[in-house]
Amino acid sequence: MNSSCWLLLLSTLMTLVVPIASQANPAPSNSSAAACPLPALSRLTRHKVAPGETLESIAQQYNLIPATLMGMNPALRDGTVAVGSEILIPPYNGIRVEVPAGQTWRQVAANYKVRADVVFEVNGCQTAPKVVFVPGVNWSPERPVTPNPGELAGYPLPTVATVALGYGWQINPNTGKVFFHSGLDLLAAAGTPVQTVGAGTVAFAGEQGSYGNLVVVNHQGGRQSRYAHLQTIAVKAGQKVKQRDLLGTVGSTGTPTSNQPHLHFEVRYASQLGWVAEDPVSLLKQ
Repeated sequence: MNSSCWLLLLSTLMTLVVPIASQANPAPSNSSAAACPLPALSRLTRHKVAPGETLESIAQQYNLIPATLMGMNPALRDGTVAVGSEILIPPYNGIRVEVPAGQTWRQVAANYKVRADVVFEVNGCQTAPKVVFVPGVNWSPERPVTPNPGELAGYPLPTVATVALGYGWQINPNTGKVFFHSGLDLLAAAGTPVQTVGAGTVAFAGEQGSYGNLVVVNHQGGRQSRYAHLQTIAVKAGQKVKQRDLLGTVGSTGTPTSNQPHLHFEVRYASQLGWVAEDPVSLLKQ
């Protein structure tokens, strides 16, 4: 066989062997990184304050709460906006947090009781970010206080119920969209008694938009409990209640996230910016 034939054969073999070798030792895939959204802090937009605008109206325009804008823009923390100034607008509610030295973003997520995988994706799947955006957390000049278990030690229903929808970032069963759920949906038959989880004063009792029929009880220690979608209400604003007192009955008023009757139950703590939701699971006791 002459040299030209040998070269042709060698070339043919190389075209067969190289692809096989490259499949046996593939390069690291970037598919997981490509699937992540851009980091929330790289998606900030700027808003120039126009005459007549307020902190509340700007927040509403972007479907945010004022606390989010105050946390992102220190100049707004007195509650006022200056005409002509520019403010940073994040894509959704949350806070900007610097990862403390010696800690990881996972520890930051745990401190704020937000799922680690949510924080990871919101921040563009970065492995060691120095600053992270924590979604669904309200900025406040005060840090949350550790709850006193004696303040809220009850259960809002006569028996322990199945949790239809938990606290935190969830998928709305009705719309299929991701949203922040500020409480627990506890399945119970319509008409089931709803009872307070601790002694306190009824701050509100009546119809309240998407909550439907709502009862709000303020407790000592800066805590508040909320009971929504009620069929009936058995208390009045200003009334003193004790643990396990009847507040009303389970229903489906307002805009519940499930077609099954359930109690939407929340626990909140007081801050200078209002009542901030927290995960009630650790507080519930039968």
